[in-house]
Parts: sequence; C-alpha cells; structure tokens
Amino acid sequence: MSIASEKEKKEYAAYAKKHGEKKPIWKHCWHAFVAGGLICLIGQFLQVFFITYFDFTKDTAGNPTVAVLIFVSVILTGIGVYDKLAQWAGGGTAVPITGFANSMASSALEYRTEGLVLGVGSNMFKLAGSVICFGVVSAFIIAIIKVLLKIYVGIDF
Repeated sequence: MSIASEKEKKEYAAYAKKHGEKKPIWKHCWHAFVAGGLICLIGQFLQVFFITYFDFTKDTAGNPTVAVLIFVSVILTGIGVYDKLAQWAGGGTAVPITGFANSMASSALEYRTEGLVLGVGSNMFKLAGSVICFGVVSAFIIAIIKVLLKIYVGIDF
C-alpha cells in the first residue's frame, strides 16, 4: 500500500477541479432571493389582509400572520411540497419562520413510527433545539445591552 505523494495529490486536485461539476452560485443565490422574497411577500399580504378585514392593528396582525405561515409550512411539509421547494430555493426557504416550522415538522414526520412521546416528542426539537437555544441566548444578550445603553448612555429604543 503506497501513500500518494504531494505531487500526485496536487495533480488529482487539479484533475478533479477541471472535471468536477460547476456550481451555479449566482443562480442559487437568485433562487434563494426569489423564494425568500415570495414568502415574505405572502406574509405581508396576510398582514394587510388581517389589518383590512379583521380590524387588527399593525402590531397585533403579526401573530396571526406568523401562525398562518407556520400552519401552511407544516401542511406543505406533510404533503411533500415544501421539501421540493426547499431543494429549488435553498436558503431562501430556510431563513423565514417557515423554514423553522419545516424543520420541526420534518423531524416529527421522520420519527412518528417510534410513538408520540419517544418518537415525535423527543426528536422533534433535535434540529430546531439549537435554533431555539441560540435565539434565547441572543435575545438575552441583546436585552442586557439595551438596558445598559438605556441606563448609562440614555439611549432608548
């Protein structure tokens, strides 16, 4: 068994780069931009709908808007549509709240055969748990900074 020399490694790397698949980075960025933008546009439409037809204020229309986006995302995940959209759009579907709902619903669907408690309940937060954890820690740190700025500098947000 021989160990490849540095020259052979470099030659192979050059060969692999020459014959490897070219990734269309700008195309992927465009898909992510369009998908994320469309999700946000739908969210804005829902918010205006709740303000117009249900007499919500701008502040109170956010909660039902997010709830509808989460519900639709979970339904689309359940029937397999969201995963196809995510393959096309990449990060554009992962960033909004719909991506978070998709990650939780996907985990729940994957482990449903193991039962509600040991399957769905214990595994649903595997992927989303880190997002929740870092979100809470980040919010705590930002709240401390906000309080310190208010007390010592007089800046109020």
